[in-house]
Amino acid sequence: MKHVRLFLILEALGFALAALVHAGVLVDGYQHREATIAESVISAALAIGLAASLAAPGWARGIALGVQAFALIGTGVGLFTIAIGIGPQSAFDLVLHAGFVALLVAGLISVAREPRQLNARA
Repeated sequence: MKHVRLFLILEALGFALAALVHAGVLVDGYQHREATIAESVISAALAIGLAASLAAPGWARGIALGVQAFALIGTGVGLFTIAIGIGPQSAFDLVLHAGFVALLVAGLISVAREPRQLNARA
């Protein structure tokens, strides 16, 4: 289960960094308030899922599936807003979303391959 938690860490950090970019903290020129909010919420959900998976190892698989699915749905909403012209329109945002989709799908596949019953030492 450690590799699944690694995915959660990478995903939470990735969304947090994207939120900081969209807030104008890390890089100027990509500010977008709604993207900042959405990425912050997704990052927080992934971080809470990581903490919950550590607190309740027997539930880690279900927690990881749930928070990653939530993040993937949120990323899909972001792609939709880009497609209809109300989301950020830069190449950076398209690459960012593509990377998030790839990372989240890889994480979901990794979690789905985990046995349903995990032991407490996970």
